[in-house]
Amino acid sequence: MLNVFARAHVSRVTDPLGRWLVERGVTPDAVTVAGTVGTVVAALWFLPRGQLFVGAAVMTVFVLFDMVDGAMARARGHGTRFGAVLDSTCDRLADGGLFAALAWWCLGVGGQRLLGVAALVCLVAGQLISYVKARAEGAGLSADGGLVERPERLIVALVGTGLSGLGVPYAVHVALWVLAVASLWTVGQRLVAVHRSAAAADRASGSAS
Repeated sequence: MLNVFARAHVSRVTDPLGRWLVERGVTPDAVTVAGTVGTVVAALWFLPRGQLFVGAAVMTVFVLFDMVDGAMARARGHGTRFGAVLDSTCDRLADGGLFAALAWWCLGVGGQRLLGVAALVCLVAGQLISYVKARAEGAGLSADGGLVERPERLIVALVGTGLSGLGVPYAVHVALWVLAVASLWTVGQRLVAVHRSAAAADRASGSAS
């Protein structure tokens, strides 16, 4: 949902930066990989130690790279099929690194075993949301939309983590439990969307024959 409402505002910042990087010979793939490596390393270094605010701040910087690589592709006038696959793969790695690190903190120095369950649900459900869409598109079906797509998941998780690091009570608890429930709901929404798309395709195929 955030993609639709915020894209124009975000593009005002990322498009000039994307053009600047392209003019200096930087490739979108290099930015994609750098952003992913930075996000994963920051997550696994800071969060398990309990450095939640610093970790969230550093990860936010690297997560923004994901927006810049798309702006760079637009500045070049085209993307590549390999770049699209690389971007999706790196997205899954970055998401996995974030929620795995949060689960590690919960089950370690955070001493929050039940909250660790929520983090693991977010980890698995987040991967499922993307997997359902990818499998649907591979079968020629539609599975777009849903309550919490990737931008929403990242924003809620990073804001909750950062606020918790600043001492706001239960900020990360609320963020992870809300995301766990909303992510499972989104998986269901996408499965329903695939079912409807498949039914429509079957009807069209039957009428054509």
